[in-house]
Amino acid sequence: MTAALQVRGLMVRYGHVEAVRGIDFTLEQGGITALVGANGAGKSTTLLALSGLVPKAAGSVVFNGEDITRLAPHQIVARGIIQVPEGRAILTTMTVRENLELGAYRCGNNGAPKDFDYVFALFPRLKERLDGLAGNLSGGEQQMLAIARALMAKPRLLLLDEPSMGLAPLLVQEIFHALRAINADGLTLFLVEQNVRQALRIAQQGYVLENGNLALSGSGAELLNDPRVLHAYLGVVSQGNY
Repeated sequence: MTAALQVRGLMVRYGHVEAVRGIDFTLEQGGITALVGANGAGKSTTLLALSGLVPKAAGSVVFNGEDITRLAPHQIVARGIIQVPEGRAILTTMTVRENLELGAYRCGNNGAPKDFDYVFALFPRLKERLDGLAGNLSGGEQQMLAIARALMAKPRLLLLDEPSMGLAPLLVQEIFHALRAINADGLTLFLVEQNVRQALRIAQQGYVLENGNLALSGSGAELLNDPRVLHAYLGVVSQGNY
């Protein structure tokens, strides 16, 4: 497969603290890649660095053959790298429609009818709540809106930071079903998640981040069956040594 994004030697510091310690990874074009690990491992920092929202202390980021390491956040967005942030960050005092229209801003319009139809097919509840305030949505509906708003920007790469956080199990299933559908349409996804089982189930490629270092990598299926992942993240007690 062709690489959509290549990251080499990425390092991020907060003062004297190394949050991300010189990691290498590749996102394959049209695939789902998961970055999993415990809280505080450096997963969200990695996404923020890719989006240009925190400075990189070292390393390079190449997107579709272009070095974007030093680009500003708005320039990275202009290349089609769109992030769904942790905590959703929807505009609660605006309507669902207005949030979606803002998502389409980078395309120079308020969104084409076919773009609205696409996100409504994924998330029918948003169409029902279109002219209501986004702040009145449930947590799951707000996550749907955050993803839909990002899709309105016509991304070439979608970065998702903890999309299942705080959601009930049925809503988690609904969100991950939508992510599968989005990827099936050809969009490359980079998924940061604490829900290791769900993330690795849908990912073709996965990486495990521990204390800012990449500890493991492999296909999603391989990592789901790795004794170290089972023991550390899924609570399965190994019967043997590893």
